[in-house]
Amino acid sequence: MDFEDSPEEAAWRARCRAFLDQVAEKRKPSDVRGYRRGEDAPGVMASARIFQKKKWEAGFAGITWPKEWHGQGGSAIQQMIYDQEESNYVTTVNALGLQLGICVPTICRWGTQAQRDRFAPPALRGEEAWCQFFSEPAGGSDLGALRTRAERDGDDWVINGQKIWTSLAHEADWGVLIARSDFDKPKHEGLTFFYLSTKTPGVEMRRIRQMSGAAHFNEVFFNDVRIPDSQRLGPVHGGWKVAISLLMGERGAIADDFGPAFKELFALASGLELETGPALDDAGVQERLADFYVKAQGLRFTRHRIMTALSRGAAPGPEASIAKLVLASKIQEAAAYGLELMGAAGIESGPDMPLAGIFEEAFLDSPALRIAGGTDEIMRNTIAERVLGLPADLRADKGMPFRDIPTGSR
Repeated sequence: MDFEDSPEEAAWRARCRAFLDQVAEKRKPSDVRGYRRGEDAPGVMASARIFQKKKWEAGFAGITWPKEWHGQGGSAIQQMIYDQEESNYVTTVNALGLQLGICVPTICRWGTQAQRDRFAPPALRGEEAWCQFFSEPAGGSDLGALRTRAERDGDDWVINGQKIWTSLAHEADWGVLIARSDFDKPKHEGLTFFYLSTKTPGVEMRRIRQMSGAAHFNEVFFNDVRIPDSQRLGPVHGGWKVAISLLMGERGAIADDFGPAFKELFALASGLELETGPALDDAGVQERLADFYVKAQGLRFTRHRIMTALSRGAAPGPEASIAKLVLASKIQEAAAYGLELMGAAGIESGPDMPLAGIFEEAFLDSPALRIAGGTDEIMRNTIAERVLGLPADLRADKGMPFRDIPTGSR
């Protein structure tokens, strides 16, 4: 494992830092990354679009995208270094991260050059936003169980069904969609992949209000929505491969400081008085802080393993799945312990609370991190099968026509 930048990487890091110094302010301990309440706040998307245009103009948009995708043609390690530096500044990266990390690269990978020319530049400039219509109410973590129907009608497809947990769909101009085009094929073989304007007639969106106060998720209904076949990506009934390539496009690396963790807990304890005296003098508090510090360092070094692999031109291994599994539970534990330290005061929330109320917000929002992007159980299966080489779970529905798979109503 190499902890030092090469001379070229150090120069790139300095260039990233110089740009960010000009366009953003340094992040304070109370400015926590990874929580989404602010993503749907008034003005956030507009701010994100402005910041994205500045990145485009300075050559930091689409760092790893090939030139034919209108990107910079840079390396994965350059992207990771930029992301690492940007995490130290107050930005609105999450508001547009979905389209640039997942949706538009899928258009570029599976579409024509004309489609790349049409959609990549506006996305990289922050002029158009995207979302993904994937999850469904009855599917849970099994994307292959989706039931939204796509029926061919001449040169069009007619879509009927429902999607849920669609992030920032109400802010999006376009979306990617996977639907079932053949119910007689096994569940992963009868799917077709499309893209469409969110303003297409028949698309109805309803925002979902969460207990944390956020409303960035949506449930979306498709009522006889017509999509031309020219907006299909990949072969008919071959949408699963397109969907998998989209999911693999998610960033495999995580920020060093993502959500409340050791630094925030240490800042809280430093100014907190317990019945026995200063919190930092309490042996029990010291023990818990040490535990969070060790976990934070473990995640940091896991990130360095990913960066080292990318720097050497290799693909990162299973570190991302391991890091995601540890990270999600760590944030939830840190939020709960922060509230425990505050005692009865922990039931309050708002900007006047210690560290601007991040522990209260994280406590309500962090359970979602153990579901979104792959549940804890999915991550454990991935690690067990692909890292440890353990036998895969038995699949009773393997090879079975989708319409014959038993459901809860049968």
